[in-house]
Amino acid sequence: MFGLPLEVKFCSKCVISNQRPSSVVEHSSKITDKKPTIHFDENGVCDACRWAEMKQKTVNWKEREKELKELLAKHRRKDGYYDVLVPGSGGKDSTFAAHILKYKYGMHPLTVTWAPHIYTEVGWRNLQHWIHAGFDNYLFTPNGRVHRKLTQLAFLNLLHPFQPFIFGQKNFAPKMAVKFKIPLVFFGENEAEYGNKLENNFSLFRIWPQIPEKDLYFGGVHISELPKYGITRADLEPYLFPKQNELNDVGVEIRYLGYYLKWIPQEMYYYAVEHAGFEANTYGRTEGTYSKYNSLDDRIDGFHYYTTYIKFGLGRASYDAAQEIRSGHLTREEGIALVKRYDGEFPQRWFKEILDYMMIDEKTFWKTIDKFRPPHLWKKVNGKWQLKHAVWMK
Repeated sequence: MFGLPLEVKFCSKCVISNQRPSSVVEHSSKITDKKPTIHFDENGVCDACRWAEMKQKTVNWKEREKELKELLAKHRRKDGYYDVLVPGSGGKDSTFAAHILKYKYGMHPLTVTWAPHIYTEVGWRNLQHWIHAGFDNYLFTPNGRVHRKLTQLAFLNLLHPFQPFIFGQKNFAPKMAVKFKIPLVFFGENEAEYGNKLENNFSLFRIWPQIPEKDLYFGGVHISELPKYGITRADLEPYLFPKQNELNDVGVEIRYLGYYLKWIPQEMYYYAVEHAGFEANTYGRTEGTYSKYNSLDDRIDGFHYYTTYIKFGLGRASYDAAQEIRSGHLTREEGIALVKRYDGEFPQRWFKEILDYMMIDEKTFWKTIDKFRPPHLWKKVNGKWQLKHAVWMK
């Protein structure tokens, strides 16, 4: 199930396990990578931790920033028209990226946003803070009927209610770059920061696989079968990557700002608070973790992380703690204690609203959850599910 290794190992430096999938695998409908999960070296250290060490010791960030300045100088326009496109939600990372490109490097960003399933109050306010910090923004909200159905299918067939959002979010930015003839697109950090292949961190460009339509699935359903669910090919257009010839005509380059600037999420949070009035959760920590400033804008976020806990034995606290250990903000012992306390906490706050959104009842929800528990990760003890392997057990 999910191509996971049957022997569970935990990184000796952080709290992540070898069950963590690469983002390409996690957000697709098929396993196409021969090594679909995070890689550990001979010393039991994950690629993400090795990259964190390299960020501190071997990467020449002054030289990388020089490369960035040269790139921006090549694209900077003198007529004030948009010369760089920054996708995001108004969260800490997109706020940092757009703000520093405009106010430090003199660019003219257009910001674009793929709407969440259901906005949180703080998420909506942060979008407004971002805009009022000095940016034009296009907010795209997909067809509600289609998006709800795709989300339902993704949950029932893949236990991945976030998949339709991921497709839309990643593909919307290059579409808008084509539309406005903006050749430079900047995402924030490379996913390899957190677990994709180590060598991917040395790539300037974001490469999104070009999947032929004959091999395209949404929510585990082949594109040819979606009309059975009332979804036409035209309905899927917003979710699809633009055609290569359209990108070539504009000369669109999709890059990572994190390649050029050292990406430390907590520092991005402080920057966004100072320069754009970014707000953390007003009701305290986020369910399933100890932090309160990550992934705030969508009420379904908690269920995305809860499903990763079911599928991979890694919940939201594991992801947060691993990242903060690598950044030097937590010790491994502190991270283990936080994971033990918060990982797998059920996101109760918006449970009924999410059930209504996905058009399922509570019985179907729990039946689907249990269906996707990998047997090498879970066991039942006295009628209750327990993990067989956790970082605090090792």
